[in-house]
Amino acid sequence: MDQQNTRNFCIIAHIDHGKSTLADRLIEMAHIVAARDFQDQLLDSMDIERERGISIKSHAITIPHIGSDGVRYQLNLVDTPGHVDFSYEVSRAIASCEGALLLIDAAQGVQAQTLSNMYMALEHDLEIVPVINKIDLPSARVDEVKTQIRHDLGLDPETAILISAKNGVGIAELLEAIVTLIPAPSGDRAAPLQARIFDSHYDAYRGVVVHIRLVNGTLKSGGTVRLLYTGIDYRVEEVGKFGIALDPTGVLHAGEVGYFIAGIKTVADIRVGDTVTMHNRPCENPLPGFREVKPVVFSSIYPVDTNDYDELAVAMEKLKLNDASLMFEKDSSAALGFGFRCGFLGLLHLEVVQERLEREFGLSMVLTAPSVRYEVILNSGETVAISNPLEFPNPGQINFCREPYIRASVITPSEFLGNIITLCLEKRGTQEDLRYLDEKRVELVYVMPLAEVLFDFYDRLKSVSRGYASLDYDIIEYRDVDLVRLDILVNGKSVDALSQLVFRGSSAARARKICKKLREEIPRHQFKIPIQGAIGGTVVARETISALRKDVTAKCYGGDISRKRKLLEKQKEGKKRMKLVGNVELPQSAFLSVLKSDED
Repeated sequence: MDQQNTRNFCIIAHIDHGKSTLADRLIEMAHIVAARDFQDQLLDSMDIERERGISIKSHAITIPHIGSDGVRYQLNLVDTPGHVDFSYEVSRAIASCEGALLLIDAAQGVQAQTLSNMYMALEHDLEIVPVINKIDLPSARVDEVKTQIRHDLGLDPETAILISAKNGVGIAELLEAIVTLIPAPSGDRAAPLQARIFDSHYDAYRGVVVHIRLVNGTLKSGGTVRLLYTGIDYRVEEVGKFGIALDPTGVLHAGEVGYFIAGIKTVADIRVGDTVTMHNRPCENPLPGFREVKPVVFSSIYPVDTNDYDELAVAMEKLKLNDASLMFEKDSSAALGFGFRCGFLGLLHLEVVQERLEREFGLSMVLTAPSVRYEVILNSGETVAISNPLEFPNPGQINFCREPYIRASVITPSEFLGNIITLCLEKRGTQEDLRYLDEKRVELVYVMPLAEVLFDFYDRLKSVSRGYASLDYDIIEYRDVDLVRLDILVNGKSVDALSQLVFRGSSAARARKICKKLREEIPRHQFKIPIQGAIGGTVVARETISALRKDVTAKCYGGDISRKRKLLEKQKEGKKRMKLVGNVELPQSAFLSVLKSDED
């Protein structure tokens, strides 16, 4: 295929604006899937993506297209996720393209993620083609959205292509726009091989399938390649392009997107963003990689059955290969045994990893309460990064603590403005900006602690705005915080897996909430069980689970009251002794209840 007839493009948009549906229509127009094999969300390979109706991984596919000029084009499409947690996947997809279709819902208009994804595409000098989707909806406001495209995005609304991805309206015009508006890739086929790894996935029979974008040179099967970051050489077994299944072509040229298989077996050997070159004719310089992915949410994962630890370890390794943004290290707990301390990009990412471990590997797990990474400055001047409450130093050694802050951008209809401001203030937010985008929509910019956003901010934002508000955020800096470790004591014993690092001002309220949930989840025992929330030696909250009462006086018919009293006193003494030696069984639901917000 001539390089001038190749187009590399991605679809970027806010969540639920129709990216995967548009990808389905483009594939359908190309007739690369038989009608009987076609299904919705064709590129979403995971069950969890189909059920939730979201994309989690970016997916690539090559679409053949014959233009109006009669020329045969090769369109390399990368479908990307829309949720803020997976913006790292979007950044990698954008780096492998020359153009982007910026999809905007005709009913919802420009949202927070629409803006942030557009800025990300502009940073990579991509040609942006605005596309207005869902024009068939009764609530579609095409003229209003065109005004937003000019006002909010600074793009020419006249170039916007009107489509309905669901019904296939305007898809032919969109394909022509891709060919005419998006530039062909540059690159020298005769130069030494220079290719960037933008993703990978694991095949149980063939090892790692490496996704690459060739910038210069040619890659053929049978050659020996070198990964510049690790310096290791591999013999290439197969080279090809992405169809619905992998399509071996034997060769890839500069400007093309494809894959290679080289018998790579371990996770550590592949680094997303690494440069691939030829062993016998290496390129002079590596390509600029991607920014290092930084996890923002931390939680520990433990198997319910401690005998499943080895299976969990294998599952985490395999999952890491398909999810480059998952970080983990070994961890242990007195209550739950051995497990892993994991770093995630957000709460949805945490949920997805948990669900994939349960479905794909058949594991049952317990997760600890999510936390962010704090900086603790000790009296000695040393700075310690802490994400695990068990690592929190003795308060006497601490000079001060700092926590990560985010700049959150919320776009909402003006009628919900009061509710959202109240919510942001409750989450320790400071207003930085408030501007009207038009007569109906407002953009609010708040600076607030990331820890406050973790638990239920997104759910409550959707609740108070009836689903109309949209959120985007970036981590900006660390600021001082009065931080304490909240310990949960069950029957006088601290349960380390329930410990949390919290802001002192909200610690008592958080402790009361946890104690209340545990009281509902822990079954009654033969003795009274106190559940306490403590900061250091101070108890700030308490709930009590009353004892199961056995009727020891049932056999006493009438007679002297002193006989009954004697039996009850004997029972009371027995309960005291049982309380000293008895262990309280904590069910898995007790740990899970602490993770859930009140709305759940």
